[in-house]
Amino acid sequence: MAPFGEVLTAMITPFTKSGDVDYDKVWRLARYLVDNGSDGLVIAGTTGESPALSGDEKVAIFRAVVEAVGDRAAVVAGTGTYNTAESVELSKRAAEAGVDGLMAVTPYYSKPEQAGLFRHFTTIADSTDLPVLLYNIPSRTGRLIEIETLGRLAAHSNIVAVKDAVMDIDHTAQARLSLPADFSIYSGQDSLTLAMMTVGAIGVVSVASHLVGKQIKRMVRAVHDGDWAEAQRLNYGLLPVFYSCFTETNPQPVKAALDRLWEPVGEPRLPLIAASSETVDGIEVALGKAQSL
Repeated sequence: MAPFGEVLTAMITPFTKSGDVDYDKVWRLARYLVDNGSDGLVIAGTTGESPALSGDEKVAIFRAVVEAVGDRAAVVAGTGTYNTAESVELSKRAAEAGVDGLMAVTPYYSKPEQAGLFRHFTTIADSTDLPVLLYNIPSRTGRLIEIETLGRLAAHSNIVAVKDAVMDIDHTAQARLSLPADFSIYSGQDSLTLAMMTVGAIGVVSVASHLVGKQIKRMVRAVHDGDWAEAQRLNYGLLPVFYSCFTETNPQPVKAALDRLWEPVGEPRLPLIAASSETVDGIEVALGKAQSL
């Protein structure tokens, strides 16, 4: 019921000081995340600054992560764009790179109708044999994948899950009631993961797992084990970390935090900018409290 694992990290893309992709750091970060709670890695998504990466860079990153983690974790390649033909080509190249699945975001900017969304996603899903994770994030794309459309898409043998970043628990609950039991819902917002799991989400595609992956994994496991008191304890302790990671536009905060607390990962590419020192200070304070969990 969890086709890509329970805790997936939406991985940042490390850059060198000159702004090039740091492939050595990509490799090391992927291994670090798998060692610290991640069952899977989502590459070149929102947190990975996908709009600022070229197709060749994305494919090279896919290859580096596949090499780094082997069969220890699922590698899900972000191949969806607002261009269906480009998405299909990138999906084929990702499959050749050896990834385990694809993530396809709602086409942004163009705001297609639901019929257009259906054709876009099914065209991507038809292009390879890989399982597809839909990414429903209307706050960034300007278009919601409606529940009826999700149901039609779930009938496709390759479309197996959705990353739900709609930020509406009622939507998640209605989706769970309407969709097939074997179609998985992942939380797309760290602060809502526990709430979403109460209405049927299977796990999370997380940003904060760069910093507190083991604790998030324990929280998700506690839910599946029926230990709701432990899950609530962990969630309350982690909420300050979750909130602090989104005080500025993602991935600015988590990148800056990794830069200070792990290893240099470079500044985001424009139009994103480096997070303020005050934001990183806030994350560090929250992390200090979370270490005792």
